[in-house]
Amino acid sequence: MKLFITGISTDVGKTIAASIITQALEADYWKPIQAGDLDHGDRHRVAQLVSNDKTKIFENSYALQTPASPHWAAEIDGVSIDLSKITEPKTKNHLVIEGAGGLLVPINATQTIADLIRPDYKVVVVSRHYLGSISHTLLTVEALQARKLPIAGIVFSGAAHPSTESIILEKTGLAMIGRIDEEPYFDANVVADYADQFKPNLLAL
Repeated sequence: MKLFITGISTDVGKTIAASIITQALEADYWKPIQAGDLDHGDRHRVAQLVSNDKTKIFENSYALQTPASPHWAAEIDGVSIDLSKITEPKTKNHLVIEGAGGLLVPINATQTIADLIRPDYKVVVVSRHYLGSISHTLLTVEALQARKLPIAGIVFSGAAHPSTESIILEKTGLAMIGRIDEEPYFDANVVADYADQFKPNLLAL
């Protein structure tokens, strides 16, 4: 199984969700494009949060210096992101792939993060409550559906907001894979606890 983790915006909890899902499935992890914070990027954080001995963390296809939209970060670095050079790592294990920012973040002049998603991926949408998040979540789901990309379900991140969550699930018809509360911190033990909660729903995909 290959699961692509996307968010409704930036800083909504994609990397924590990816860590939990990676731990739950003892999957391998790959983030094709990292922009900024290269010494402590998302793949480093996932490596710290995953505690099983099966997960392999793959290198980024593009590691860009500037914390910005990939297309701009690449321009600053003097490179151009070429989708044909983003090669999925070979593995016989489950694979968790993490996007960068939201679904339609540009990676070059013509393509977006959505173009990284292959037909055999199932997309996990990470939604976090804030003013406007319902619209952002529904727009993300509609964009995925317009591209005929299969959606595995939704992960809600942050403080619970039952009204928001219920209307999103009702309007999309998607399943909730799990919810991640506003924890004081996340370490390997916290991630492992969430992984145990998520695992039944993930295995049912």
